[in-house]
Amino acid sequence: MNIIDIIVKKKNKEVLTKEEIEYAINSYLDGTVKDYQMSALLMAIVLNGMNMEETYYLTNVMLYSGDVNDLSEIKGDVVDKHSTGGVGDKTTLILGPILASMGLKMAKMSGRGLGHTGGTIDKLESIKGFKVELSRDEFIKEVNEIGMSVISQSGNIVPADKKLYQLRDVTGTTESIPLIASSIMSKKIASGSKNIIIDLKVGNGALMKDLDSARELAHYMIEIGKKFERNVVCVLTNMSEPLGKNIGNGLEVLESIDYLNGKASRDLKELITKLVTVAMKVSVGMSEDDAIKLMNEKINSGEALDKFKQFVKAQNGDIDNIEISSKMLQINSSKEGFLKSINTLKLGELARNLGAGRLSKEDEIDYGVGFVINKKVGDLILPGEELLKVYYNKKDIRIDEILSCFEVVEEPVLKQDIIIEVIGG
Repeated sequence: MNIIDIIVKKKNKEVLTKEEIEYAINSYLDGTVKDYQMSALLMAIVLNGMNMEETYYLTNVMLYSGDVNDLSEIKGDVVDKHSTGGVGDKTTLILGPILASMGLKMAKMSGRGLGHTGGTIDKLESIKGFKVELSRDEFIKEVNEIGMSVISQSGNIVPADKKLYQLRDVTGTTESIPLIASSIMSKKIASGSKNIIIDLKVGNGALMKDLDSARELAHYMIEIGKKFERNVVCVLTNMSEPLGKNIGNGLEVLESIDYLNGKASRDLKELITKLVTVAMKVSVGMSEDDAIKLMNEKINSGEALDKFKQFVKAQNGDIDNIEISSKMLQINSSKEGFLKSINTLKLGELARNLGAGRLSKEDEIDYGVGFVINKKVGDLILPGEELLKVYYNKKDIRIDEILSCFEVVEEPVLKQDIIIEVIGG
């Protein structure tokens, strides 16, 4: 068996065997297969696809290329949540404490951001002293005692995916549903949770630009989950505008705290409510009405916020010391009308250019910079009214570029629903 024959076989739209997929991935991991050869195979997969069986074999070999977490020592029902990435997506910071206060356990390993989407670990590191690396025993102990823990991904969790992901990022081979599905599911299964909620973003600020592609990806992930005896539910959500109001690491932590204090933007509340009800149904069979009632009780009583504070303190963070830039510029609208659309992808890239994100894994994050958006799609805007605030440090502010992300029209615009549909479960 050799890699050239495997590349040619996929180039000719043939189905790869389990042994061929295992040979390709394991040989790439040990250095026998070179970057240029794996790049050729990845491009052949992007162009010609993989069926469900091939995708399962790919997921399996990546999963067992490293450690697989055993969460059997955690007492109670464990749930994990994954987002496919979006602008202003701080749901883990809100969902974890709410579910913990409702009796579920969230044992989550998260990544750093790359490109225009922020990473949960970067957001948490905007809290002074927050420790993102824990030993396995510390991780399990915190989940048992508090109900949640969020740590950075172990260096030996799915190393094959890590190496493949870095290659895909620089070879134009990211947009392949089998490659995306196997990447996500190998990490989620390795993390150990039996119940997995996928927040699958769709729209101009997401990896999946159209609904048909998102549904196909959801189908792949659910079927892979079944083969590994995981209960996977995909919540398809609208990422045609930023989620909530704040974009940027420290700013998103502040918005998460505001949410747990009962101050939530409409779209963020809609998303969190759906994720909570899905998690409670999948994990303990609770009805939607009962889940919403219990969630509101935990927020109104302050229990959910207390969970967040306990979580931050347990990982050495100082919740009263969140990095926010002292430099702020208010940008007002020069037009009157209704906000028709936001170029979410471009706005995320502009936030990254301020320092809120990375172009490469070596880039340093500026935790205090970002945007606070004052208007959402469908809102009326008056001339001279504040559109957003920019928090910055060293970067030049291009006001014209920022304003170009907001399309204002004369006719009223319907506000967008954030939940598109729920698949699975």
